[in-house]
Formats: sequence, structure tokens, C-alpha cells
Amino acid sequence: MTESGRPNPEVTAYGPDFTFSFDNWINSPEGIGSIPAENHGRKVGIIGAGIAGIVSAYELMKLGLHPVVYESGQFGGRLRSQSFEGSSTAIAELGGMRFPISSTAFYRYVDMLGIKTRPFPNPLTAAAGSTVIDLAGEPFYAETVDDLPPLFREVGDAYNRALEDHADFAALQTAIKNRDAPRVKELWNPIVRDWDDRSFYDFIASSDAFRKLSFRHREVFGQVGFGTGGWDSDFPNSMLEILRVNLLRLDDDQRFMVGGVEQVPRGLWVRSPRKMEHWSPDMTLEKLHGGSTFPGVVKVQREGDEGPFVVTDRWGRIEKFDALISTCQSWLMTTSMEFDERLLSQKMWMALDRTRYMQSSKTFVMVDRPFWRDRDPVTGREKMSVTLTDRMTRGTYLFENGPDEPAVICLTYSWMSDALKMEPLPIDKRVELALDSLRKIYPDVNIAKHIIGNPITVSWESDENFLGAFKGALPGHYRYNHRMYGHFMQSEMPREQRGLFLAGDGISWTPAWVEGAVQTALNAVWGVMNHLGGASPRSNPGPGDAYPEHGPIDLGE
Repeated sequence: MTESGRPNPEVTAYGPDFTFSFDNWINSPEGIGSIPAENHGRKVGIIGAGIAGIVSAYELMKLGLHPVVYESGQFGGRLRSQSFEGSSTAIAELGGMRFPISSTAFYRYVDMLGIKTRPFPNPLTAAAGSTVIDLAGEPFYAETVDDLPPLFREVGDAYNRALEDHADFAALQTAIKNRDAPRVKELWNPIVRDWDDRSFYDFIASSDAFRKLSFRHREVFGQVGFGTGGWDSDFPNSMLEILRVNLLRLDDDQRFMVGGVEQVPRGLWVRSPRKMEHWSPDMTLEKLHGGSTFPGVVKVQREGDEGPFVVTDRWGRIEKFDALISTCQSWLMTTSMEFDERLLSQKMWMALDRTRYMQSSKTFVMVDRPFWRDRDPVTGREKMSVTLTDRMTRGTYLFENGPDEPAVICLTYSWMSDALKMEPLPIDKRVELALDSLRKIYPDVNIAKHIIGNPITVSWESDENFLGAFKGALPGHYRYNHRMYGHFMQSEMPREQRGLFLAGDGISWTPAWVEGAVQTALNAVWGVMNHLGGASPRSNPGPGDAYPEHGPIDLGE
């Protein structure tokens, strides 16, 4: 167990594409590296104040550099926690809300800030208490998986068999658990070659395990899936995307941040590192910025081939930087900014523009208390449960702060076409539709009478700073991801392209998961350090030192 009571993970987010121990690197007492003293205080521009931007800024400040963070929207990016009016404990997590314990680099910052966590109330977990799966108008109540009809266990068993048949899953996960880099590569690289061009649905439909079952089994798998919910919105995606989630246990043993996950970037913003070069011991990112991030970027140029990067913000202020990190959604570099095209290769622009983003919608209400814990005197069942359904709500999650304290219901958490159904609707209509769907599942429960305060909603595809929730790579996109992820390795690039680095979960191999954003931020930090003449200690080599040996397989063009 960790000091905060979180279980130590057996499997961590190690690889499988880049087998590097990011957690060991940043936790080493030797530090991640240093830069020459003559370069202390040099400015590095950072586009975006999400977790990738803030982690980059925090680590660069520790090295003695001067990060300058630009933000066009809200601080925290998709780590966005919104309190209900008048409440100090009821919070809607509009972006990331469940964080697997395998995300060890991310949790390094969580633990450093002393943020408490608790188990996320996923379906069929002790934290949920009870679960209702409602399909084709028929609800199934369960407090353990054994309470469900055989059909659901058959679906879960079929998927596990498919993983073994297609991906040698147990052996590969054991290699990841042991951080056995050669073995991981031996097993993973052939899977990349075999499955880059094939979809998640292809994986399911072509497996012997599912072909022996009915179409209904595949339909149930799509509607309610395994672990946290249905997967039909991911069916068109590359199977490699899903395999990474399974292998790294990103969909298992998830935690909820007490007080909201936005505390992590905000905590790093105001924290003075214990060990820091060049700056006074009490320096923070907030002080370095004079209290606030800079406005959004509208123009990025460069003086000559090796001169400083010239950044113009929305109010016309111009700043010059020795290096630049872009953590924003990749499409914004061509739609919201006048970005000097020569700063990236045409192949890189192709990869950034072809990135596919998925839609997502959530709607939350605050209620007077966790009334769902009340037991029906006749059946003994809880009045309401965490709910997975084929109705418009898709996923309904329940959050409590104590038996008599205001609580929160995520009425609907939906993806892709289900999210698009919500996108044009005002918030009250979204709540009404969700309540109507839930009324059909729980006809004897009056949810509305418990609602207090105003509802909160989000459609990420409608936010001009995101245009979608996160990347969902399609079959054939591996090469694009390979270009984006490996961009921090710049020794072979033309000189005019060096010094600009990409980061964020959309650049990572694990989109939608905060660990991918943190790891790519650390890649960018190493890249900036190397660009400005610095290096990691020989006894604690960084990601760029390990990349030639441990980097992702190159499938060629």
C-alpha cells in the first residue's frame, strides 16, 4: 500500500511500445538531469495549461529554465473539476475522472501534493455497491458478478479467450509486470505488425471464442462490455488502442480524486520544488508568471533556421523563446493558430491533421443525499445503482460524500453518436431526457425530487479548444502515432525543426489516459534539456537516452 492507502500496482503503464520506466526516472534522488549554468533562466514557451503543459513547466523550472505557459481556455485542460454552486464537496469531473493505479508517473505528482484518493464506483465493484445492467428493456440487478445471468459471464470469458488467442495476453502482461523490456518487445512487436490495420470489432468478430457464440453476445459486449462499460463506440478503432488499455490495466483498479483531479495541475502551479536550480527556493510557477498563465497563442514563427521561436498571443504581445512545447489538441495548430509550416515536416503535419478525435458528453446533478443506498423493504435491493444501459444515458455513476451529505449523480456519460445526440440540446433538456431514461429503469424512484442546485454538463466536441474528448486511432494510424510520439528525438531533423516539441495524451500511445499526457510531457522535458546542452545523469538515463534501444517498432513507410 502507498502512504495514502492506495494499493501498489502489480502491472504498471510500462510500454508496451516504449519500454522505459518513467516513474523510476523522475523518482531518482539523482534528479532527471541538468543544463549548463549559462543557460539557466532561458525561456521555454509552453502552449496549453493541461496536465502535460503544467508537468513540463514544473520540471523545466526545477532545471533552472523559465517556462512560460499559454492557455486559451480553462486552466487544467481536460482535468476539469467543477464544484456545484454553494457546495464545497459536491464536484463534477467533466474530463478525466477515474485514474488507474498503474499510472505510476502521474501518481508521483498526486502523492507529492498529498491528494487523497478513493476507489472509483465502477460497475460491479465494492465502491459501487450495486449495479444495474439494463438491455433491451430488461434490467439485471447485481452486487457481484455472480448475480448476473450466464450470458454476461460468457461474454467476459469469450473476450479473455480472444485476448489469449490473438495476443498471448498473459505472457505479455507478465513481461510488462516484470519490466522485462526484451520480452515485451519480442511479444508486442509482432502484434503491432499483425493488428495495425485491423479494428477492435474485427478482433471480436474474427475470434474463435466469439464466433462460437451468438450475435447477441457481441451486442452485449458492445453495450456493457467489461470493466467500466460498453465498448461499441470504440469498435472502429485500431485494436492496438484497446490492447494497450487492457495490457496496462488502465481500465482496472481505478481511483477518484477526493476534492477533484484539477487539484493536481493547480497544486503544481503553486508548489515550490524541494530541489531547484537557479531560482530562489520559494519560486513557483505562479510567481514566475506573475499570477496567471499567458493568453492563448495565435501565431508561431521562427527567426531564421536556428533563431528563437516568436510567439504572438491573442492580445498581440510577442515573446521569444529558445524552445517551445505544444501540448494543445493537434488540430488547433492548423485551425486556431498561424503556425509556421516549416517548423514541422509535411509527414508530421499529415499525422497531426489525420488524428481522429472522439466525442464525449456528461451531465451531472447534485442531490440532497445518497438516497440510492436506501434498501427496498420488499426486495432488499438498493433503490438505485450504478447503471449501464443501451438507452440514451449509457452510463450513470453515483458519487457520495457521506450518508447525510449532498451527493452527485453523473446522469449520463456517453460517447460518439450517443454524445452527438446530446450536443445540440440545452442543459435542462439533457437532464429531462436522462431522467426519462432512468425512470424507465427505476419506475418507483423519483430522482428529480432529490435534485438541488443547478446541473452541470459538457460536450467536448463543442469546446473550441478541444474539438473532441480524445484521440481514437483508426486502423492504419500506427505510423502517424510513431511520428508524433518520437518527435522529441531530434538529432536527425533539419535545424529549423529542432527545438519545438509535442506533448499531451493525443501524442501518446494511450490517448484519454492521463499517464500518456505525463509521459509525453517528460519526453518533451528531456528534449528541451538536450536541446539546450543538458543531459541526464549516466546512472539515471532519460527517455531520449533509452529510445534507440527501447523505442517503438518502426513499420516503415
